[in-house]
Amino acid sequence: MKYTGPKAKRARALGIPLSPKTERILERRPYPPGEHGKTQAMRRRKMSPYKQQLLEKQRLRAQYNVHERQMRNYYKKASRRGDMVNSLIQLLESRLDAVVLRGGLARTIFAARQYVNHGHITVDGRKVDIPSYRVRPGQVVSVKEKSRRLECFQSALDASAPPPPYLERDKKAMTVKYLYDPPRDEVPVICEVPLVIEYYSR
Repeated sequence: MKYTGPKAKRARALGIPLSPKTERILERRPYPPGEHGKTQAMRRRKMSPYKQQLLEKQRLRAQYNVHERQMRNYYKKASRRGDMVNSLIQLLESRLDAVVLRGGLARTIFAARQYVNHGHITVDGRKVDIPSYRVRPGQVVSVKEKSRRLECFQSALDASAPPPPYLERDKKAMTVKYLYDPPRDEVPVICEVPLVIEYYSR
């Protein structure tokens, strides 16, 4: 089941920003939502190993906005590769919506998924409207020519930071080239990935 409900509450419950807006909210209220939020924040220091694993799994899912079934499938694929930490992150990071986000063509993973679904994104010049499409090294992701005049893409690029080293961006052309499958330490995701692997390997 996919996460639903207000993004600010979800971000506070997980303790991670999911958008620029939730980042500002977390700065003001860095504890879970609800009447006992501050008490829950203190209890996190005494979490059981299982609860720590569960929290990290939820954090990873939220940052990529994927279903539980999808995450389990990514875990199974990663388990066949050997280095599970790097493999799991590479499978998630090569998703088309993740490349759109990291390349600065969208401000949030939710917006990135919507842009892909609505047909605004191409891969090597061909329209792809499947957010989970796996981008291969050397492929170029770009905003469709007719969509480049939309304010949402220009504002996202203006507000974006430089992309991570495994992406090469051309702001003027609104393109992002996926150079290689990145190691975990190059991916800007907030998560203890080994705990996620422990959760699914139970």
